[in-house]
Amino acid sequence: MQAAVLRGTQNGYDLVLKQSASLDQILVDLKALLENLKVDPQVMDTTVSLDVLTEDRILTADEKTKIEQLVAGYPRFEIHKIAANVITLADAIQLRERENVHLLSKIIRNGQEVVMQGDVLFLGTIHEGGKLRTSGNIFSMGNVAGILQAGYPDDESKLIMGNLQTAQQVRIAEQFDIVEPEQLTDSRQTIAYVNDLHVLSYGKLEQLKKINPKLYNQIGGI
Repeated sequence: MQAAVLRGTQNGYDLVLKQSASLDQILVDLKALLENLKVDPQVMDTTVSLDVLTEDRILTADEKTKIEQLVAGYPRFEIHKIAANVITLADAIQLRERENVHLLSKIIRNGQEVVMQGDVLFLGTIHEGGKLRTSGNIFSMGNVAGILQAGYPDDESKLIMGNLQTAQQVRIAEQFDIVEPEQLTDSRQTIAYVNDLHVLSYGKLEQLKKINPKLYNQIGGI
């Protein structure tokens, strides 16, 4: 059985590394495969991009380096990505965190930044110059004089709910607004979101169904 098998796809080539083979055998078979391909008339004048698939095997950093170094010795071949059918425990924990709503009750002082994953229910205080940043939504029931950022780094579908009247700055993905005095009302029902024109806008909780139907359905309506 070959430890390295090349498969043609619509987007290029998949290089399958058999999970049952040792790394030494993979390197031997991969070198033989590349040697044969470099004189193949179909690829001699082109650059071949390889998606390396390792089945149910997660390569270590050292194993990845050895494979990358071997392929690098053949200028017409380049690795586009290395992917497995499984994920690491750290990846699984990170995905799990993104599904949860995290409760955060603390003081974020000037110059401090708290970075989180997933939705956040904030019950603390953010001083001017402090920042709370997360990949999900922010539901704020605390006192905010600093910066709130949802949807980090580039998810414009997220939103921020709460009293934003005293916030220094509101950010969703890469869109932001510097909140001016008396710009917003003193209300915990304010929603900051990115509209269809990719501009940060404000609405009220009663408009959530129109602003974000998916989130409205997730929380069972209001």
